[in-house]
Amino acid sequence: MAASVESLLEEISNIEDPIEELQSLKTALLSITESALRDSVSGQRLRGVFSLLDSNRREQVELCVDILELILLALSPEHLAQNYRVELHAGLNHPNETVKILALTQIGRMVEDPNAATEILKNHDILQDVIQCIREEKMAVAKQLVVEISSVSPISLGYCANSSLISQLLSELTGDDVLIRATAIEMVTTLARSQHGRQYLAQQGIMEKISNMIRGAETDPFSSLYLPGLVKFFGNLAIMDSPQQVCEAYPAFQNKVFEMALDPDPVMNGVALDTLGLLGSTVEGKQVLQKTGEKLKTVLLRISQLANSSATELRVRSLDAIAKLLTLEPEQQTEDLLALTESWFYLLSKQPMDMIRNISTQPFPELHCGALQIFTAIATQPWGQKLMISTPGFIEFVLDRSTGQTKEAKDTKFELVGSLVSSSTAAEILGSQNYINLKTYLREGPYYVSAVALVSTEGAD
Repeated sequence: MAASVESLLEEISNIEDPIEELQSLKTALLSITESALRDSVSGQRLRGVFSLLDSNRREQVELCVDILELILLALSPEHLAQNYRVELHAGLNHPNETVKILALTQIGRMVEDPNAATEILKNHDILQDVIQCIREEKMAVAKQLVVEISSVSPISLGYCANSSLISQLLSELTGDDVLIRATAIEMVTTLARSQHGRQYLAQQGIMEKISNMIRGAETDPFSSLYLPGLVKFFGNLAIMDSPQQVCEAYPAFQNKVFEMALDPDPVMNGVALDTLGLLGSTVEGKQVLQKTGEKLKTVLLRISQLANSSATELRVRSLDAIAKLLTLEPEQQTEDLLALTESWFYLLSKQPMDMIRNISTQPFPELHCGALQIFTAIATQPWGQKLMISTPGFIEFVLDRSTGQTKEAKDTKFELVGSLVSSSTAAEILGSQNYINLKTYLREGPYYVSAVALVSTEGAD
């Protein structure tokens, strides 16, 4: 079949009326694998299909678009940038909208690829034509391509800003249509991932505008549709810039996160948990949260309650947030920060070790792994190791390979053992024999099955 694709591609540009051959080629392409497709396509043959786009016959043009879609998606963005940049650029100015969409889609793939994007940025004419295409009212392309282009470099952002597309997007943040508003927030969050994008948004006063939207959400009955997006925006901003600066400059954000954690709406809970985990994953974020005092104590207790009794997905997100809040890399383990994580651990429950261990024994693999990740978070910290050795049966639980039989569970347990063994204080705190047993577990690997276990399994069979 690959041979027929090659021959059809070779013959097709020399035929006066190629409709029948184009239909045959499309059928042939649908029946071969992606790798075979890549092998059967050469630049010269494919340019024959591009040349057939220069036609007034709608059926011919649309067949060519279908064929090119199948072939181009099988090729890497870098290969497209190096070999078909001229043809795709020409497609941006084609009178047929489907050809423009094809060209925009493939250029969008190139923009997202670091190697291919470099090729595109060398050609300012392509960027200008892309933006011109998207500006056309009939263009059935999402604004997300605009944001992706703007995120690539300050130059590309400048083109988009000059075209008024970005200002139109920003105006939709406060528009009457709450669904469009929610989409605009997602796109602005994407734009904020680049440093030049954040600088532009700051210059336009967007951070302050979003902060005011958070404040005004209390009186808007439809705020639940866009409020999560506003909080995610600031959460991402805090991690990329500075948790302290963002929380101090926009206190409405931090206050809203705490409110959402205590909200009866599980959707709000989920966003709050993810955001708290994001903030708490950094040392600066931990210090910012610690300054809130009693508010944090209330929220930590709420997270613990959600981890114990809520829908499974929310329990998993709660466990993930706890793990991130408690994690300290070895170089971060100052006396103050160790005291901080230890105090947070005890705010979760009167008996936090028992609570988390109970969750780990429940018949849900994702909960089992989530609980183990919390133990992994405290495994490198001396206070965590002291808790483990003083908790009856805990080391035996860690070494027991019969708990958690899924691959994910075995991998997570192996990570816990690895964290313990790698700690410089583990041998002294846990005792030499426990430490040797843990090292043996690590050496045997996550999927080791003892000879005794094999014999008993065969006997059962």
